[in-house]
Amino acid sequence: MAVYMVDRSLPGITMDQLAAAQKAAIDTAKQFTAEGKPVRYIRSTFVPSESRCMCLFEARSPEAVKELNDQAKIPYTRVVEAADLTP
Repeated sequence: MAVYMVDRSLPGITMDQLAAAQKAAIDTAKQFTAEGKPVRYIRSTFVPSESRCMCLFEARSPEAVKELNDQAKIPYTRVVEAADLTP
């Protein structure tokens, strides 16, 4: 499976709202996987000064990642293939 980065612009989001969005992404990924559409939430990075959030997911396609975010009602500007370079 490939890694995809979800880029988000979240002006005005609070930390509580951000935590709720992260929980929704994790829960929806678990639901998708249980339904036979494997998607794994990896991690998120938030840049408060830019109201920008980048989230990494592992999935078979960018469409699966888009569908997950649409179902979880988390806005995004783009989904692109990425390389997770975590040591």
